Amino acid sequence: MKWTDSLEIAIALAEKFPDVDPKTIRFTDLRQWVLDLPGFDDDPKHCGEKILEAIQMAWMGEVE
Repeated sequence: MKWTDSLEIAIALAEKFPDVDPKTIRFTDLRQWVLDLPGFDDDPKHCGEKILEAIQMAWMGEVE
């Protein structure tokens, strides 16, 4: 997975953290959780606020 795979990342996060409301997560935590996902293989420096927002929005979509 890469930073641009926001839907795939969101699905993995929803499965790993089923009790977490994605609206309440801090971007610093979200970034670390993505980096810790199995199969995630991208440069941590390539992550910005827009990418984290896209992941958060996709995760909220998965939860609903």
